[in-house]
Amino acid sequence: MKKSLITTLALLLLAFNFTIAQELKSPNGTLVMQFSIENNGIPTYQLSYKNQTVIQTSQLGLELKDDKKSLLDDFTVSKTERTTFDETWQPVWGEVKDIRNHYNELAVTLTQNETNRIVVIRFRLFDEGLGFRYEFPVQNNLVYFVIKEEKTQFAMTGDHTAFWIPGDYDTQEYDYTESKLSEIRGLSEKAMTENLSQKSFSSTGVQTALIMKTAEGLYLNLHEAALIDYSCMHLNLDDKNMVFESWLTPDANGDKGYMQAPSQSPWRTIMVSDDARDILASKITLNLNDPCKIEDTSWIKPVKYIGVWWEMITGKSSWSYTDELPAVQLGITDFTKVTPNSTHAANNAKVKHYIDFAAEHGFDAVLVEGWNQGWEDWYGHSKDYVFDFVTPYPDFNVEAIHKYAASKGVKMIMHHETSGSVRNYERHMDQAYQFMKDHGYDAVKSGYVGAILPRGENHYNQWIVNHYQYALEKAANYKIMINAHEAVRPTGICRTYPNLIGNESARGTEYQAFGGSKPNHVTILPFTRLIGGPMDYTPGIFEMDISKLNPNNNSHVNSTLANQLALYVTMYSPLQMAADLPEHYEQFMDAFQFIKEVAIDWDKSIYLEAEPGHFITVARKEKKANNWFVGNVNGNNARTSTITLDFLEKGKQYIATIYADAKDAHYKTNPQAYTITTKKVTSKSKLSQWSAPGGGFAISIKEVQ
Repeated sequence: MKKSLITTLALLLLAFNFTIAQELKSPNGTLVMQFSIENNGIPTYQLSYKNQTVIQTSQLGLELKDDKKSLLDDFTVSKTERTTFDETWQPVWGEVKDIRNHYNELAVTLTQNETNRIVVIRFRLFDEGLGFRYEFPVQNNLVYFVIKEEKTQFAMTGDHTAFWIPGDYDTQEYDYTESKLSEIRGLSEKAMTENLSQKSFSSTGVQTALIMKTAEGLYLNLHEAALIDYSCMHLNLDDKNMVFESWLTPDANGDKGYMQAPSQSPWRTIMVSDDARDILASKITLNLNDPCKIEDTSWIKPVKYIGVWWEMITGKSSWSYTDELPAVQLGITDFTKVTPNSTHAANNAKVKHYIDFAAEHGFDAVLVEGWNQGWEDWYGHSKDYVFDFVTPYPDFNVEAIHKYAASKGVKMIMHHETSGSVRNYERHMDQAYQFMKDHGYDAVKSGYVGAILPRGENHYNQWIVNHYQYALEKAANYKIMINAHEAVRPTGICRTYPNLIGNESARGTEYQAFGGSKPNHVTILPFTRLIGGPMDYTPGIFEMDISKLNPNNNSHVNSTLANQLALYVTMYSPLQMAADLPEHYEQFMDAFQFIKEVAIDWDKSIYLEAEPGHFITVARKEKKANNWFVGNVNGNNARTSTITLDFLEKGKQYIATIYADAKDAHYKTNPQAYTITTKKVTSKSKLSQWSAPGGGFAISIKEVQ
């Protein structure tokens, strides 16, 4: 009897210990996460930074469809495991040569009392933030299930200042709005600017990555990592209680995810610091993804390119070959019997001119859009068979262009616009990729403009996310690099598949020709969109008055020329485009020199100063060279930066070439006013540099030999 009583008490004590908070500290101790089971068996977590709460007690769980019992409550802790992990790995390309992956982990196994279902919640706490996910191990009582909604909460501690874009199932191509959390509801309608495909879900819905600043000066970033076989997560704000809750993208049936155990959710990430530079430098998103799965990565190389693109974006030229056809049917329409429209940009003579320019100035590749048949009625008709990705227009000779580019030492970049017809792209994918390899194309820019087919699907739901992954892995089999536009925003998958060399998935430079973007837009993107991976932002516009290209387009590029140069450093990407027309670069060859020289792969990156919405200054060391490049982008108001060059090697002299805004520069009234100066510098040097509204500066620093 006594032995039985002792055993019972021991079990009760064990159960009690499992229900009290399980504490997890970051390696340096500044972050502390507490997990606990609250009343009714609801799992919760809480996060503090330097003894200050940053995420209040927040609930965890998933609501299931057509199931009497969801994965929300009635849990007890049946097991906990703790581990510490510390490694250093080298990315194929990146902002730095070496990345440290150091965290403490707590894996909590939960058993649901009524159903005996098992869920593991795995927490990884780094020095700069927290990652956690749901895992569903093999079990008899949870095999196939449908997610109605994920109910992960992020309870804020106050009415923070946020830089946000509206919650949308189809696009991230919005300007950012700066406001208090409590103001999102009242501003949401104004923030929903027109886009080719959009589907908002709530007046308080926002997208990740979301950057916020507290009244106490802390910076918070909410995002996700390793989005695989799952729907993209948005956030919906309960603005009475200041609690964000996850909101997954539904499919055509309204379902949020079809799961089969064993499986897991993506990681939910929370970055925290009292220094904005730590958010930019964090590698949490990459570290929460699996290591590289491509054995031979020698064919994956950073690319600096130009392209036949901007003139179509501005309306100077066209993608389509003719204007006289009301409709096109591939295999039936004979383009040799129609009259060309004289504005088709992807013609042999023009493309050769771009190839010549690339060869003369040391660019790796040339992108050509509008080369293939089907652009006459490609958008807005819910058309399944739009392109076959292999049939050129009569004025574009694929074989001849390939030979000409090869003779100049220049690669060609393929363009595959799917117009959202996902089934059609998969139908043609093997043939299209083989066509690329046969004609010397190592990289493709893919696009998903417009509503997704099958009808009713969204750009960011599980089914389409799986398509993007399928295209990426299929491309790796052909040794092809992918730059996907209009796809789901990246979540660090480029660590696992580094052939994902770029994405758009945000409001890029093209919108400067569609009415403009806010002048501080590029001071926000590195805190938001770029948290998940590099962006094909397409910088380098030198002619800001779009009417000079197209008299019918009165748009203005809200940036100074010096700001455009700085973007090659501040907007990290291993895929960088000089997006303007060759003739505009020829007008400013002294400034164009920076674009020619700036590196695209780095040994080291140091964020010198940063404040979201206001300014970013970063210094980067070229991989396998002792050259440094500094970039500063400025927001709405003029500002002077004072930076110390102590990152330079001690005892050596360097020549700094400074490309800066002139004293009378302004993004709107005098954007092309710049100065170029040179001076000798060392690691002891300090520079004080003024930046105009919407301006910035770029510095090339080379060792004196």
